[in-house]
Amino acid sequence: PQEDTSGLNVPYCHYASPDNFYSASAVRYTSTGVTADLACNKSNLEVYEKAAAPIGTLRLEVKYHSDHLLQFKIYDYANKRYEVPVPLNLPAAPESAVESRLYDVTVQNKPFGVQVRRRSTGTVLWDSQLPTFTFSDAFLQISTRLPSQYVYGFGETEHTAFRRDMNWNTWGMFARDQPPGYKLNTYGFQPFYMALEEDGNAHGVLLLNSNAMDVTFQPTPALTYRTVGGILDFYVVLGPTPELVVQEYTALVGRPVMPPYWALGFQLCRYGYENDTEVAQLVEDMKAAEIPYDVQYTDIDYMERQLDFTLSPRFAGLPALINKIREEGMRFILILDPAISGNETDYLAFTRGLEKDVFIKWPDSDDIVYAKLYRAYTALPDFFRNSTAEWWAREIAEVYDNPRDPAKSLKFDGLWIDMNEPASFVNGAVGGCRNQELNFPLYIPQLGSRWEGLSFKTLCMEAQQFLPDGSPRSLLFSSPRIFPPPCAPSVVRNLTRERGIVVTRSTYPSSGKWAGHWLGDNTAAWNQLDKSIIG
Repeated sequence: PQEDTSGLNVPYCHYASPDNFYSASAVRYTSTGVTADLACNKSNLEVYEKAAAPIGTLRLEVKYHSDHLLQFKIYDYANKRYEVPVPLNLPAAPESAVESRLYDVTVQNKPFGVQVRRRSTGTVLWDSQLPTFTFSDAFLQISTRLPSQYVYGFGETEHTAFRRDMNWNTWGMFARDQPPGYKLNTYGFQPFYMALEEDGNAHGVLLLNSNAMDVTFQPTPALTYRTVGGILDFYVVLGPTPELVVQEYTALVGRPVMPPYWALGFQLCRYGYENDTEVAQLVEDMKAAEIPYDVQYTDIDYMERQLDFTLSPRFAGLPALINKIREEGMRFILILDPAISGNETDYLAFTRGLEKDVFIKWPDSDDIVYAKLYRAYTALPDFFRNSTAEWWAREIAEVYDNPRDPAKSLKFDGLWIDMNEPASFVNGAVGGCRNQELNFPLYIPQLGSRWEGLSFKTLCMEAQQFLPDGSPRSLLFSSPRIFPPPCAPSVVRNLTRERGIVVTRSTYPSSGKWAGHWLGDNTAAWNQLDKSIIG
């Protein structure tokens, strides 16, 4: 009998031929890689909307970075497109000899495809000669056959098992303020997977693209990526053990930050403490119950009206409490949100942020894009700017050593960064967004907010940041768009004179160099305990 697929997301249609839009020519193999020109085979491109029309000519570059690391990149060489400004740890010159490489790469001409094969076993790790490949201004799609059903990774979203379900499941990736839920894209964006081959060898694949995207798993087994911009920039690490895959991947994006020993201890955190008396009583109750307990946190409750870098009168005794528990050998971590209230009459963090020009603005304008958080209209810092890091460091320093009232100094040991997707309690901006095409592109990946558009619970996609080279770029391309800058650990260390920790909610490949991660809001239900291990 025919298999019942009614409960699965099996496509209603299929590709009628094995051809895709592109063919390869001028394929050139060298000892350090492969190059090729790609041409679109379709002649009636005028029938497509501009954003969906396949780009006529592309280029493929394959680089053999080392015996176990290769990169293949497909891009529009005639028009500069966004590339993620994350510095990767790549050798200055290829460190790969032909005889010692763990892989072979073949470019298939028509239809175009890239094939990566493990040399020692002949196993094909990547094979994209499939009819799905297309590359347009606002829709990029590429598929690959996989060597097995054993695939792990892609986030951040709640998964019910560590291994991905290959039976027609689609997972979206785009950072947003979303508590964990099945198939809901949440705080971070990790477009990386590890696959085990049938013989137990392992490899990993990173797509360095930060646009909203989704990935569809098929029982072939196969995988299809769809994203709404940028380029296709893949990195493959060959392992061959899972441990080596992790080592090679973190060598590429950055080793995890070294935490202090105390940060590996038992930590207690919740939202909703009424005052410092409640926290003080909690500390005593934990000790009386002899529950292992090394670190205490406070959420935004300690702030005055949820304003960063302030102290609520209800927590006037918090500085003394922090000093007391630190004397007893414990540590203390404070929360900070990136959003800065813009509707206070006397708020130094906002005033000085204006002076330093740190906030995200509308394109070609000096007007700030205001989101909303809690009661306030909020401005979001652009952490790509050097001036923003300097401003942020100063504000934090004045929490640790309050120059106006030393009795309010909070001698924290680490920082907990929340709401940095960035989050907003209105979609896009106060007053709405201005560019329908960016916020509702022709293809919206399968996100939990798919029908609400890309600005759901975050800033408008046309809001503008400035990249390290000084060029402007809309937020559409750069999820997650706000995270602790690389200076964050040094800010903590300079203040505390010790190695501390920074814990961030939103992450992207390489953010682990600077900060640890927490899995976001949960209800402390028992079923979330096992899911936290998967996370």
